[in-house]
Amino acid sequence: MIYTTYYKSPIGKILLASKDNKLIGLWIENQKYYLGKIDSEIYEKDDEQILVKTKKWLDRYFDGEIVEINELELDLIGSNFRKLVWQVLCDIPYGSVTTYKNIADIVSRKLNRKSMSYQAIGGAVAHNPISIIIPCHRVVGVSGNLTGYAGGIDKKIKLLEIENVNMEKLFVSNIK
Repeated sequence: MIYTTYYKSPIGKILLASKDNKLIGLWIENQKYYLGKIDSEIYEKDDEQILVKTKKWLDRYFDGEIVEINELELDLIGSNFRKLVWQVLCDIPYGSVTTYKNIADIVSRKLNRKSMSYQAIGGAVAHNPISIIIPCHRVVGVSGNLTGYAGGIDKKIKLLEIENVNMEKLFVSNIK
């Protein structure tokens, strides 16, 4: 059984989802891949322990506090490859960014491969089921382009600003 609740945040309404008292999803309203691969019955339950704990975590995050991912019990739903990419995302320090290329280099080393497709990495990052907590917003293009955030570039910028990321060398490309 999947339980959900909503959280009102500075970047919009967020849907939280849990299964077996573990967090399985966090989606910003209208983001791509909303609800991901959830195919079970869903019930709204505002007092589910992990959902209450996640709301408190988010309160602290949006207040500018540095919070740790491991404070929450997560259960990632996805392929082994995606889970590996999401684990690499968890290692990006608060207040900093990395590139799709850097993630590709790390994943290729972990898989004992010569190289890894940036597109494959981008696909896994985009399908992150627990946005914000698993910090996919901290991933940018190699040139500093603020590209590829399923929740929207405006939300990505706001999250980076909350973390006081130095935005000097980051930009949004006008090329579609």
